[in-house]
Order: sequence, then structure tokens, then C-alpha cells
Amino acid sequence: MNTQWILGRPKRAAAAMLLALGLGGLAVAAAEHALNPPATFKFASADEPASRNSFAPVVKKVLPSVVTVTSSRMVKTDFQGGEDGIPPMLRQFFGDDPGNGNGGMMPRMPRQQKESGLGSGVIVSPNGYILTNNHVVDHASTVTVILHDKHEYKARVVGTDPKTDIAVLKVDAGTLEAVTIGDSDKVQVGDYALAVGNPFGVGKTVTMGIVSATGRANLGIEDYEDFIQTDASINPGNSGGALVNDRGELIGINTAILSHGMSEGNQGIGFAVPVNVARGVMNQIISNGKVTRAYLGVMAQEVTPSIAKAFHESEVRGALIGDVTPNSPAQKAGLQKGDIILDVNGKPVNGSAELRMRVSLMAPGTQVNLKIFREGAEKTLPLTLAELPTETAKNEQPDNVREDALQGITVANSRSGSGVVVTGVDPQSKAAESGLKRGDVIQEVNRKPVRNTSDFESAMRNSKDTNLLLVNRQGSTMYLAV
Repeated sequence: MNTQWILGRPKRAAAAMLLALGLGGLAVAAAEHALNPPATFKFASADEPASRNSFAPVVKKVLPSVVTVTSSRMVKTDFQGGEDGIPPMLRQFFGDDPGNGNGGMMPRMPRQQKESGLGSGVIVSPNGYILTNNHVVDHASTVTVILHDKHEYKARVVGTDPKTDIAVLKVDAGTLEAVTIGDSDKVQVGDYALAVGNPFGVGKTVTMGIVSATGRANLGIEDYEDFIQTDASINPGNSGGALVNDRGELIGINTAILSHGMSEGNQGIGFAVPVNVARGVMNQIISNGKVTRAYLGVMAQEVTPSIAKAFHESEVRGALIGDVTPNSPAQKAGLQKGDIILDVNGKPVNGSAELRMRVSLMAPGTQVNLKIFREGAEKTLPLTLAELPTETAKNEQPDNVREDALQGITVANSRSGSGVVVTGVDPQSKAAESGLKRGDVIQEVNRKPVRNTSDFESAMRNSKDTNLLLVNRQGSTMYLAV
């Protein structure tokens, strides 16, 4: 009894101690709780929208009109090793001709494989017409359109125009929700722009930016360029998607991005084909099955400050005619080399690319009035456009080569007996800076004909600060100010 009582006493003491510690902990927690009062929040009014300045209503209207476009095609593949795809080091194990079908151990490997593509498109007509990029469906054997509600439809490629990278698709899906078509001619630098598409296949995505520039050309992306530039993010998979304004009106078809280095993603410089251009291409494809373009028949080039000075033009404007195609509308109307086209039907021309694009969008047979600058005076010439023929080019070959290091240019007599062929250009010379290249044929210096190297040297000795050269490059002539 004594022993049990003595042994039990410490147990009761330990329990009492634990109880005291527990009560002390609760007291500390209660004290800390007193130092942390409940949080209070200021909630937004239930009557207010989530954002005061939101594009959500615009996006909600546009999203159903933007689709995902998938395509597939068969492409040829390259194999390492022989024609049967067997690496040389392993050929000894398969006999002399393992793929001949006569008892060989291994059949020949297939030479084609399926390649898939992903892009976007825009429903522009309720009856199923869709605009996208040519490169999204180029050479595709099957094209599938995935609508906003996830329904999939096989699409028919009505037609394509590689020169503007526009393609027209058609799906039979009843009445669809088409986008509202805007007027890309009214787009101004600084306007809001929203890019809608399916980048990297992650799903329908909207990005916002502004119109960074209009009339972007000479980028080497397409044959005919008049891009709207935007900093709204455009990434792989956005091709063929919509560029809309802040009212949800379609102003362009997203086409390309400018990337640097190893990155293939957006770097803030994206380009879209203006909807007015895309719509004109689409109308021709639907009506005629192809795109027919008008042409002037001139080789136009940019007017630089040096060129303007050489032609005694006080303003840097218009497009300079470097060459006139024989039997073309331009020649029949009386246009000449050295004329500067200032406007077409009263609308100013801001460069050679703009002139080419504007004329290409007109129908063959259209009558236009061209204002030109010639020998210090302005005049207007009427002209009837014709259908653009297949373009050809030819090369001049040098003969009787004779070097002359005159101002960093080496020249030779041409076989044609007219002009001198440039056989070398010093990279540090003014001629190189002006764009003169080896193989160019110089036909005039300061508006005077050059028949041989003697004429060229004489003309250059008598020249002033700026020399105006008429150069033939692969069959087309242009002016260079050296």
C-alpha cells in the first residue's frame, strides 16, 4: 500500500503539471488572439462590372467567329543510309539486296510521312466561308475546322493566293456567326488592336496592343505586301486569325511575326494582311476561281533624298520609274524611264510597294489617271490597265573584260554592245552604299547613254557630287544615285 501510494504520487504530480502547462498555453494563445483582430475587407459593389475599361464585350462578340484550322499532308522523308533506309554499318547483316521483295529480310521503308499543321481562321460569311493564310493549308490533303463550340467540320479549300498568303475555306455547317468586316483603309497608327487565335494550340486566346504602323512593305515575306503592323502578341498558331479593332470589326488577317535569334515567338512585331486586301482576293477566288491582277508595266523604285536631288525634285515623294516594259500599258500611255509617279486617280503614292499593291487590286481594263513629275514639271497621263502577264527575266553576260578602279568600280564592255557590266564593287565605296552590285549593267550616267567603258570613264570624269546611274539588273532597269 505504501509503496503504491509513493509510486502513484509522482504520477498525479506529473498530470497536474501537464494540466498547468496546457492551461498556460491556452492563456498564451488567447493573448495572441487578442493581438490579431479579425480581418475586414472592402468589397466592390455588386452592381459594378469587373473592369471599368474592358474589352470583354468586344471579345465576347468576336470569339465565336474565330476558328481553329488543322491540316495534314504527306511529305517525303530523307533516310540515312541506302535507299532501303538501312545504315551502311548494318547492311552486312541483311544481305546484298534486303528490300527487293525476293526473300530479303527487310522490306523497304516508307518514303512519306504525315505532317500536321495548326492555324486559325475567321468566319466572314454566315454560309461558311472562312479566311485564313495560304501557308496554313498549303498542299494539305485534309483540312479540318474546329468551331467555338468544339464541333469539327471537314473544310474545302475554295482557293488560295500565295502572293498575299490568303486562302478561302468553305464548311457546310448551317448558319454560322460571322465577324463584322471593318475598313482597313481607315486604320490609323495608335488605334487599339486585338489579335484572336489559337497560339501553340493552347486554345482560343486574345491579346491586345495597338496598330504600330500601316503600309509595311519590302519585308520579303510575300510578293504583295501592305501589312498592318501591331504589337499585339501573335505567335505560331495565330496565323490566319483575326485582328480586330476596339469595336470588334475585322481589320486584318494575322500572318507573320518578326523574330530574332533562336526565339520563334512574339517579340512585339506582328503583321496582318489588311481585310480590304483579303476581301478583294476572296471575292475573286469565289467568283473566278483565281486572282487576276492588273499592272502598269513599269519597274518602280523608291525615291531617296539622293534620287530626288539628282532629279531636281524638291520633295522626296512618289515612285521612280526605272524601266518600262515594251508593249505595256505604261509604254502605250507614254510613261518613260525617269518619270516619278506622284499619284493615281488623285491619291498620293508614297512608295513603289504601295503603287504596285494599289494597281494590283484594280481590275484589268480599269482606266486611271497618273500624275507624274518629268524634267521639272508635273503632268497627268491617262492609262488603261491590263492583266498582269507572266514575268520573265534575263541576264547580261560580260565580254572583253577590262578593269578600271574608277571610284571603286571595275567595269567591262557588254556583249550587247550597249552599256558596261560591273565586274567588281569596292565594299567601302559610295557605289556599294548606293546598292550597285557585281553583274549590273550601267546604261546611262547622268541621263547620258553609255555604250562602252570609254563612255563610262568620260561621263564619270565630268560628273559632280552625285551621279545618277541607270542600271540594268537581270533584265529590269533602275536608277541609283552614287
